[in-house]
Amino acid sequence: MSSTTPIHRVPETPAVRQALALAGVFQSASLVDELARTGQVEPRAWETLINATVDTDPESFEAIYGGHPNNLRLGLDTLEALVGRKQANPVVLRYGFSLLLLMNKLRTDQAMMANLGKQLAHVQGQAEHFGATHENVISSLGEAYQATLSTLKTRIVVQGDPSLLQSRMMPERVRACLLGGIRFGLLWHQQGGRRWKLMFQRKALRRALDELS
Repeated sequence: MSSTTPIHRVPETPAVRQALALAGVFQSASLVDELARTGQVEPRAWETLINATVDTDPESFEAIYGGHPNNLRLGLDTLEALVGRKQANPVVLRYGFSLLLLMNKLRTDQAMMANLGKQLAHVQGQAEHFGATHENVISSLGEAYQATLSTLKTRIVVQGDPSLLQSRMMPERVRACLLGGIRFGLLWHQQGGRRWKLMFQRKALRRALDELS
């Protein structure tokens, strides 16, 4: 993603920040689905997710997603389906909610959190040298996911074209996407997001999406 991307200041409301962080989770879910079915991803959405995962110490909330809500447009569109304003892709929604479940399990496992933090610090060094979306960085992100979240009893089973899923670098790319979803899930929780709110505060999410449209 270009370093010249203008910063688009979002309204300083918890609902809007939660919506943006949640959009990152479901952008991850959408990209996993695209990779598994087609082997391709939308470049802007992919770069936003990977950059956010690699940058463990962003200078601001806006910097996490590259400064403009449209960098999370794929995820925001999925949230429109979540609140019933667009047709939902049930596979993407399943991935997204599974990521939130995994995030909660990770959040309560301090040893795993520390281990993941150490691995991401190493990946950040690689990204500074090679670039965030370089193959070496994606491989390391995939390895970090496999060494931590893949060891939990709750796992995400990815559906798609078996030949694609077994192709070179595809497992690493999928795991890197999933790790990006976890990163945004943790951000969502930090901003006050909770699963029960998705059931009982749909109107607040709709209003936040309207502000970001």
